[in-house]
Amino acid sequence: RSFPFVSKTMGVDYIEAATRAMVDEDTTAMNLPTLETRNRPANYVGVKAPMFSFARLRGSDPVLGVEMASTGEVACFGADKEEAFLKALLSTGFKMPEKTVLISVQEKLRTEMTHAAYQLYESGYELYATEATADALRQNGVPVTTVAYPTDTTQENAADWIKNEKIDLVINIPTYESHRLKDNFMMRRHAVDFGVPLLTNMNLVKVFANAAARHKKGEIEGLKPESLFEHYLQEKDEDAWTNPSEFH
Repeated sequence: RSFPFVSKTMGVDYIEAATRAMVDEDTTAMNLPTLETRNRPANYVGVKAPMFSFARLRGSDPVLGVEMASTGEVACFGADKEEAFLKALLSTGFKMPEKTVLISVQEKLRTEMTHAAYQLYESGYELYATEATADALRQNGVPVTTVAYPTDTTQENAADWIKNEKIDLVINIPTYESHRLKDNFMMRRHAVDFGVPLLTNMNLVKVFANAAARHKKGEIEGLKPESLFEHYLQEKDEDAWTNPSEFH
């Protein structure tokens, strides 16, 4: 699935090029990029985002590993990386958070998380974090409110906040060194079960923080994805490429 997308983005028929190479045909006229080729394409960026079925897999852990877990993908183009990224992400069903973000990351990632967290704070989001993460962010100058771990049932905890629709985005990034396995799992699983957007990768969080900051400033617009049938409703009969009475 990636090969056709790269071909479309870069304007090169790599399938034809590979076929020609296999039968020892000349590819000189195909204007193929080399390893040194840069800035192609020059005027837009393509981003492909995976879609997952964790919501249908009751009890599964919605965290990614090295194995393939996506059940589909969405490819979008944008004027730059952030615009293409947000378009692709929103097209998978991801909802842009409105106000609150819950953060819980493994100890070695907390310093790396600081910049993205502060970006989200500057973008107007209210930050909440589990105890250890909150302490680290606070020490690094990020305003944050502490929320109890899900296994702490003596008070309203992170899982309760997610279930009661007090959280708009969950950022939970474990590593092989994580000790609070049950707490992490409960936060991720509650996010999926209650339809709250979930990010579990640090690189993804960094790009999202950059894109969200630009979106809040009004630098990225026109991100609301439309379904094919919504597009058809706005289409005039003379614009359609099929007969108006034909089912499509």
